[in-house]
Amino acid sequence: MRISILTLFPEMFSIFDHSIIGRAREKDLVNLEYYNIRDYSLNKHKKVDDYPYGGGAGMVMTPQPIIDSIKAAKEKNSGKVIFLGPRGKTFNQEMAQELSKEENLIFLCGHYEGIDERAYKHIDMEVSLGDFVLTGGEMAAIPIIDSVLRLIPGVLGKEESFMDESYSDGLLEYPQYTRPEVYEDERVPEVLLSGHHENIRKWRRKQSLLITKERRKDLYKNLQLTKEDIKILKDDRL
Repeated sequence: MRISILTLFPEMFSIFDHSIIGRAREKDLVNLEYYNIRDYSLNKHKKVDDYPYGGGAGMVMTPQPIIDSIKAAKEKNSGKVIFLGPRGKTFNQEMAQELSKEENLIFLCGHYEGIDERAYKHIDMEVSLGDFVLTGGEMAAIPIIDSVLRLIPGVLGKEESFMDESYSDGLLEYPQYTRPEVYEDERVPEVLLSGHHENIRKWRRKQSLLITKERRKDLYKNLQLTKEDIKILKDDRL
């Protein structure tokens, strides 16, 4: 996958030089390139913002450098232009899965009080990380890009590494344990030591259901419980 990132602060994305995404780049599984929006400003001082018409606090990014940087990225990248902004659809795992199927994507990071409305005609979709305010689109782009790239085959060590994760099936993830078997008088649940794979599967499913019901009622109410789910929830042996 090729991802082009349009930003005023390319250095913020050095995080992708490390860990899993860094290794994926070394293997040429993903290609990340950065465009400094300021480089496309026709202003002699490379200014990219101005006061909003009608008054108001803060500055607004002007359309010219945004649109020209998009056009520059489009010369090598035919993907959708995604703007990280507060009016967009809230990002979730389903959206990550859909975007991971694309071969090319362009992310536009806004800053200040937003972007000139006339730039929107060059944008295909707007995405929000949530109902809160960030200092810039870069802060939202990093987790979104990470969540998309890790779904690309080969980026994670084994494909099953993300098959049972939180949100992958509308549930929060079940509890995980590792050695030692006993720590501070707390033991690993017996079922996980049993070697009985079917009972382990049912226990994990039950825990995911219970944790989701307790912590994310909004997710739980949208679940369609199967007959097996109902039976598992009633089974006190699990």
